[in-house]
Amino acid sequence: MSRYRRLHVPGGTYFFTVNLANRQDDLLVANIAALRAAYALVLGTMPVETRAIVVLPDHLHAIWTMPQGDSDFPARWKRIKREFTIRTGQQRNRSTSKWIKGEAGIWQRRYWERLIRDEAELEAALRYVWTNPVKHRLVRRAVDWPHSSVHRDIRAGHLPPWGV
Repeated sequence: MSRYRRLHVPGGTYFFTVNLANRQDDLLVANIAALRAAYALVLGTMPVETRAIVVLPDHLHAIWTMPQGDSDFPARWKRIKREFTIRTGQQRNRSTSKWIKGEAGIWQRRYWERLIRDEAELEAALRYVWTNPVKHRLVRRAVDWPHSSVHRDIRAGHLPPWGV
């Protein structure tokens, strides 16, 4: 079994990128209600502070601040992926390895995470999350993408109404 080197800092703030196995798929936005339900279920029992999140057709970005004394983000992502898979009932072509491990073939096995070390890094990561739909040419303005926490942050007064 592989052991990945991840930096676990209890109470730390992390930037995540989580991808579908097929980067041409639109499963996440096509099943946004299932993703939201899976996310809420898992984080209802294993809380984090979601600083920002954006869901695109084939991947998502999130910034989480972990609770004090807790750094177990891998368990949360594993459960979110599993719950989403169960809720959608979807399967994709699977390698023998994925079939043996009971994986549905929807998600890339791994995800990318980075510990955010200071306010400048946090600000850059927030801007990246909010503007990612623009980068991928899904919309012209960040505020036009419906599956983003940018709307929550505008309502809270953290951003001007025009977004970023």
